[in-house]
Amino acid sequence: MADRMPAILLMGATATGKTALAMALADSLPVRLISVDSVLVYRGLDIGSAKPDPKTLAAYPHDLIDVCDPAYPFSVADFCEAARSSIQRARQEGRVPVLVGGTSMYFKALCHGLGDMPSADPAIRARLEEEAASLGWPALHARLSESDPLAAARIHPHNRQRIQRALEVLELSGKPLSSFWSAGAEGSRQWDNRPDAPGFRALSFAIEPGDRDILYQRINQRFDEMLAEGFVDEVRGLYGRPDLSLDLPSMRAVGYRQVWEYLAGDVPYESMVERGKAATRQLAKRQWTWMRSWEGLRWLQGDPQKNLQGWVRVIREALNSADQGPVTS
Repeated sequence: MADRMPAILLMGATATGKTALAMALADSLPVRLISVDSVLVYRGLDIGSAKPDPKTLAAYPHDLIDVCDPAYPFSVADFCEAARSSIQRARQEGRVPVLVGGTSMYFKALCHGLGDMPSADPAIRARLEEEAASLGWPALHARLSESDPLAAARIHPHNRQRIQRALEVLELSGKPLSSFWSAGAEGSRQWDNRPDAPGFRALSFAIEPGDRDILYQRINQRFDEMLAEGFVDEVRGLYGRPDLSLDLPSMRAVGYRQVWEYLAGDVPYESMVERGKAATRQLAKRQWTWMRSWEGLRWLQGDPQKNLQGWVRVIREALNSADQGPVTS
């Protein structure tokens, strides 16, 4: 039955109850949960990312959580490749794919494409690894600068994964990576119209943030709870790793960057706390802004603690209507 159903895209700003709704859906429907979060992909970034604890993940498994070491940037293309694999596995299992998270660039790339970039080539990647082992990644970055200066300007000379992908795309397609960025932006297409689409449509839902002041209070409270749970100690362990720095996307994540700057002695503790809360509130505002522009989005309104089952019913009804048949658990 799942192969005839749309995928469910479950969006929402930070601290709006996306994970709780995803688990409620899993209790009600045959689903496969797929995380759409650019921080949850990293191992060891647990407290500051509000990652579900091991007991919760054992009961409600999520694909694309803890799939990458924080020293290695996880690209949008990596996400798309992994997410499509998870979607296909869901179909094979007869489950409905539920993609849940708040990372807009992941949703946009998955649903609208990246300009039809070529797939990864293990042989090319292995050869680039060998060259980097001999010459160093900065040397390969210099090579990239000659052929694709726009991409090189946005990629750090030590960012192994992104340099490798840029050179791989250039070799496979004969076109610079930056040309695909513009193609993806100008030629956006709906997921179900793409030639490489996974074969079903997507129903998009988002949790309405509601009263901004209440949401911001919840964000502030959650940041305080993270600190009480040992967030600073978590980042201290990362800070002590010689292969990690603020040049990496993992360490630039909201909250982690502010604690890192505190540990480096750049800001006092009180300033770190206020900056962390402010950065999280700004993230929620950005997420809410881009969700409002998402075509076909259905808003789920109300208090997450009181409306979970009502939201599940709304999603079930939408699936039944789309599938033209009853959804059974």
